Amino acid sequence: MTDLAHTITDIAARVANHGDRVAIRSKRHGSWVERTYHQLDAEITRLAGGLISRGVEPGDRVCILSETRPEWTLVDFALLRIGAVVVPIYPTSSPQDCAWVIGDSGARMIVCEDASQVAKVASVRDRLPDLRSIVVIDAPEHDDDLTTPADLLADLQADGEDHTEELERRRTSVRPEDTWSIVYTSGTTGPPKGCVISHGNMIALCRSTRALGLIREDDLAYLFLPLAHMFARIIQMLSADVGSTVTYYGGDLSRVVEELAEVRPTILPSVPRIFEKIYVRVTTGASDAGGARARIFDWAMGVARRTARLSEQGRTPRGPLAVQAAIADRLVFRKVRGVLGGRVRYCLTGAAPISAEILEFFYGMGIPVVEGYGMTESGAAISTTPLGRPRFGTVGKPLPGVEVRIAEDGEVCARGDNVFLGYYGNPKATAQTVVDGWLHTGDLGELDADGYLSITGRKKDIIITAGGKNLSPANIENDLKRSRWISQAVMHGDRRPYPVALITLDPDEITAYAAAHGLPTSLAELATHPQVLELVQKDLDEANAKQARVGQIKRFAILSEDLSVENGELTPTLKVKRKVVNERHAAVLESLYSSPGSPYGSSSASSSAS
Repeated sequence: MTDLAHTITDIAARVANHGDRVAIRSKRHGSWVERTYHQLDAEITRLAGGLISRGVEPGDRVCILSETRPEWTLVDFALLRIGAVVVPIYPTSSPQDCAWVIGDSGARMIVCEDASQVAKVASVRDRLPDLRSIVVIDAPEHDDDLTTPADLLADLQADGEDHTEELERRRTSVRPEDTWSIVYTSGTTGPPKGCVISHGNMIALCRSTRALGLIREDDLAYLFLPLAHMFARIIQMLSADVGSTVTYYGGDLSRVVEELAEVRPTILPSVPRIFEKIYVRVTTGASDAGGARARIFDWAMGVARRTARLSEQGRTPRGPLAVQAAIADRLVFRKVRGVLGGRVRYCLTGAAPISAEILEFFYGMGIPVVEGYGMTESGAAISTTPLGRPRFGTVGKPLPGVEVRIAEDGEVCARGDNVFLGYYGNPKATAQTVVDGWLHTGDLGELDADGYLSITGRKKDIIITAGGKNLSPANIENDLKRSRWISQAVMHGDRRPYPVALITLDPDEITAYAAAHGLPTSLAELATHPQVLELVQKDLDEANAKQARVGQIKRFAILSEDLSVENGELTPTLKVKRKVVNERHAAVLESLYSSPGSPYGSSSASSSAS
């Protein structure tokens, strides 16, 4: 970012300065295709001109409804060039969710990925009086594939007029205090609210990350997270700022691991669930192998833990430990790094908590996983783990230029130029969230003597038992999700005599186990099978052993299917919507308290309670 970049529009207008460096790699028809920054700039300029010809004015809100792909970035940057405001929508959103975001933001245009996304908008078009036009990225094979008239993105790019002077006029008219984007929260507790984020907010974030050296011009980031989320969009923006390369996944999430071996990224941004699954598969694969292989792996894990703990002090192994680490690297660590392509400089994780044990595992294997903490209202970032100086169990230190304090009730509050302007059209909610310049995050936390921040819970998630004990569910839930068999765990117990949990099975692991042991392979049947209950019970007992007695889960139920975004139980970034889960499975939860003789599991740690 040059000293002259006062807005994100400046960054978008200067991508050509990176010349013939590769800006974007994406897979089309089975082959990887590259675009240089010169080529990207030419495409952005043509599309920006086409949008001007279609009447898009500075300040107009324009939605993007698409999977992560190069065109998302192209549209985003073109809208930035003309001073418009991007309003992302998750591609998994229902027509009703789309209607809320489009209508609440007053969007004048929406860019959809394909005919199926256009159909969502068409089904609610009569509720959107401000929406003037729809643009589709992928041209349908037949005109009747579109249920409503839509412009083609390619036609906008083929506008042909010279808008050079107008583009420069618009660039110079954008101010740091102007709105860059309106990003709607994932709505874990109610209707999504539109976070108004300014150009100044994002420039502050760019400067902070530059100071930390998180992204360099020779980096290659692999991006499969939804660009509708701030986390992925920041990676896109920072890469354009320094001139590094972004590789977009090929479109099939089941092939992400396979693509990592092809792409060989240096930076991998991801949500914790991906790292949890890799951890489970690596550790259980070695355990299943048994014999010498299992013993070697267990020994290497011990070396990894000792190495990881040294990293907390900024030290590297020496003497006998250095020799052991070199042997463990050749036998084990190198193979684990190979799963991620073998070149990863570090991984980024955010959007949800991740356990210290998993972070130690990756650090010890030579794969630093940098944990970031923040929320959409803070431009997605408040703190991050310093490279080379992790402190496991914390979310690192506040970013340069960001202040953090802990309120009297334990709430984490943050202040800085990255804090958003407010909620769109909702001054009451804004006043409740930002008080005297301090963003109230809703998270509970602690700051240690060295300035490392620990998140101890979420204020709205705190469970107060009938006995008046306050419990934070995050720790035991994260412990349970490290189980080979468990996909999700949701603790419940507010105003109840003791905590219980709803658990879902990892479909891949449990069906493989079922096939090997002659059990039914449907999740519904496995959910109540005694052998599966016993597997889960064992892992629950281990997790309970780390908790005070009052915080131990006394009984559990296994649901017949996993939680999902489609069912409304998870946000697009895989955070649990507790209220939805509790309401949807209210009868199951009630049975855990009212029917001790039901076929659901009970914790051996406190069978008297059940």
